[in-house]
Amino acid sequence: MKKMIFKLDKPLTGKNLQALSYNGNQLREIQDGIYVMPVFVADDFNMFFVVSQLIEEDWIMAFTQATIENDNEITDLSDPIPTGEGLNMLGSRSAADANQLLKYFNTLAETKRGEWRLIQ
Repeated sequence: MKKMIFKLDKPLTGKNLQALSYNGNQLREIQDGIYVMPVFVADDFNMFFVVSQLIEEDWIMAFTQATIENDNEITDLSDPIPTGEGLNMLGSRSAADANQLLKYFNTLAETKRGEWRLIQ
């Protein structure tokens, strides 16, 4: 699972942005073509989605960890973390949250919004 990524079937646009909402949160564009959304935030650990064209022309949903200051200011993001690896990291903190996220990805796959891919 660690080497798996989730590839979106279509480029991210204003039309399909809403369909990728998770747990009441929406993707927010922080730079041209780079979108983020909180997934899990605790005092000592956080995970955000990062969605961008990370591999050639493919739009990928990966994870990133953020530096959060003053309770809500995101000042720095880590390099993208492959989707499977991020799920494993979250699972070691909260199995319930990781399972909920896995269901989210499975729903996206079932509704033809994306698919799992193995990275080399």
